[in-house]
Amino acid sequence: MYNELQRTEFNGVLVLTTQQLAEAYATSTDTITKNFNRNKERYEQGKHYIPLEGDEKNRFLNQGQNVRGSKNAKVLYLWTEKGAFLHAKSLNTDKAWEVYDRLVDNYFHQKQKAIDYSQLSPELQMFQQIFNSVAEQQIEQKRQAEHLRKVENRVESIREVVAINSTSWRTETANILGKIGSQLGGGKMYSNVRNECYELLQKRAGVNLHMRLTNKRRRMADEGASKSARDKLTYVDVIAEDKKLIECFVAIVKEMAIKYGIGR
Repeated sequence: MYNELQRTEFNGVLVLTTQQLAEAYATSTDTITKNFNRNKERYEQGKHYIPLEGDEKNRFLNQGQNVRGSKNAKVLYLWTEKGAFLHAKSLNTDKAWEVYDRLVDNYFHQKQKAIDYSQLSPELQMFQQIFNSVAEQQIEQKRQAEHLRKVENRVESIREVVAINSTSWRTETANILGKIGSQLGGGKMYSNVRNECYELLQKRAGVNLHMRLTNKRRRMADEGASKSARDKLTYVDVIAEDKKLIECFVAIVKEMAIKYGIGR
């Protein structure tokens, strides 16, 4: 049965119509539709299903695809391999899971029949060998070109990072640390990256940033600075008071940028 299913494609993707899915799972189209509507929040358009309507639906119908039982529907639903999985999960019967496994093997991932090249004429076998050799060379050239592009991008990133100057170090280090945090997933990673940088600085420079920040706030309080002004102070303000700390901090940020492949 699974090998006999008419292969239905949309934009090069193998799909099943609701009718095909119902017949494969030995159920009704109403059951497929009800299960979909009942669990609609679990289905993602484009990933599990493709809805066609209007001109898009008409163009699909005109291609002569298998849409038996769906021509009069306002919306034509096409189900991907992952969509077929969710329907098997909704039905949750031994039969549905057995059918799903066979659909994956014999429909969505149908293997092409292997060609016995030994049966070809000597001339065709020679051309086949030449073709394979050229194809392998082209694939290897593309792989090497992609590797070279990645290396060049990394070198350029390193070159830009090394060029951080002492006048704009605060802006540029903040930019780099932000990019690292974003690359690691954003959210809490932004503060995690900064904390990692500060911990490295304290170990390498032998300083206590928290104590220095506390002392700076106390001095500002003695000088009459407002609480809001004192609360705005950060470790970067402490670092900015010490030329050696600035140099060490910038060096650590550069190392982290190179480690994560980040440019300015």
